[in-house]
Amino acid sequence: MAASLLRTGGRRVAVVGVALADCGRVDGATPYTLHAQAARRALADSGLDRSVVDGFASAGTGVLAPVEVAEYLGLRPTWVDSTSVGGSTWEVMAAHAADAIAAGHANAVLLVYGSTARADIKAGRRTGNLSFGARGPLQFEVPYGHTLIAKYAMAARRHMTEHGTTLEQLAEVAVQARENAARNPEAMFRDPVTVDDVLSGPMIADPFTKLHCCIRSDGGAAVLLAAEEYVQDSRAAPVTILGTGEHVSHATMSEWPDFTVSPAAVSGRLAFERAGVRPADIELAEIYDAFTYMTLVTLEDLGFCKKGEGGAFVQSRELPVNTDGGGLSAQHPGMRGLFLLVEAVRQLRGEAGERQVRRPDGTLPELAVASGTGGWFCSSGTVVLGRG
Repeated sequence: MAASLLRTGGRRVAVVGVALADCGRVDGATPYTLHAQAARRALADSGLDRSVVDGFASAGTGVLAPVEVAEYLGLRPTWVDSTSVGGSTWEVMAAHAADAIAAGHANAVLLVYGSTARADIKAGRRTGNLSFGARGPLQFEVPYGHTLIAKYAMAARRHMTEHGTTLEQLAEVAVQARENAARNPEAMFRDPVTVDDVLSGPMIADPFTKLHCCIRSDGGAAVLLAAEEYVQDSRAAPVTILGTGEHVSHATMSEWPDFTVSPAAVSGRLAFERAGVRPADIELAEIYDAFTYMTLVTLEDLGFCKKGEGGAFVQSRELPVNTDGGGLSAQHPGMRGLFLLVEAVRQLRGEAGERQVRRPDGTLPELAVASGTGGWFCSSGTVVLGRG
């Protein structure tokens, strides 16, 4: 909707500030500390004063997430969003924020996330969550041990059966993520791994061994979106929101029509159509990767290759994917969708250091996509971003 508003006179919307809080092993912080740290850094990155922020979006800290976090940050927003659809929450929130700014309902919206998921488990404040609960429709699956990991593993096996995808191709996703993380000083795990390392690791849920699964970390991130009139006062070159899409698919496996198709097939199509670009125009992709299969199937559904060809596409390394190391190696403090937007913006600005993607002629990329996934392919949000 943001893109269509632009074409009918709505305000252009840009990302003017991005930042990460401390990530990895952060034992001395609370989620609120990380929210505040990321927010301050994103505002500093933008060069704008906090007084311009009249919109706020957050999720993951309780029943009043955006209210209590905004209070902690000393903000009193007149536009607010608490959408919570899992890991894709932040792409969906970015879409809502872009729509609000384009329509004149807000001027600058701050998206913030912070989590001490790793530290809380280490300190015994919580246990590792194997499912999202047993209420409602989920009650019919949980008694059979159908954990979150098992759901993804089941879907991966289906793709292997229908399309001949191999374990080696899935493992290649983890190998490439670690190679990217090796060039990212903020990544939690940077030592190289091989396909054999991935295949020989301890089994978690067939066919996933340990390295097929995301890491558990602490961390936070923030992204500031603003209307075009604020761009001239921002510190860094703006990155424009060109198009967005969102889609929800299912909650129970029995209601998922096809285990080999993710909701990105819809959210991606909408985002590209609204941006007026094609998948072939995209120069880098930040994809939610709680498990290796997620990357592979999302690349298919976004249209970078045909259905069933994701394994070969990953092996070809034709498209830079998860350039910071992703959730498999860089950081994964729960809902990682906001980190995808941060990395995409840094790449388009040319601020990614050793991992910077460049065209063959040395120039910076112009177009990127960030696509988040929530639950077990229950939801998807896709954002197309353009430099300048």
